Amino acid sequence: MKQWMCGPCGLVYDEALGMPEEGIPPGTPFENIPEDWACPDCGVSKADFFLIPD
Repeated sequence: MKQWMCGPCGLVYDEALGMPEEGIPPGTPFENIPEDWACPDCGVSKADFFLIPD
């Protein structure tokens, strides 16, 4: 599974872990997160996240 980082604040979304506290179950691919979702730490959109290379 992949990891994605929020450019402005550095929060990491790990697909394997999900974000259950945000209603995103473990194993949820980043592309399946709703488009209107925002970073829980700084509020930016999904577009501000980038893929962390393996």
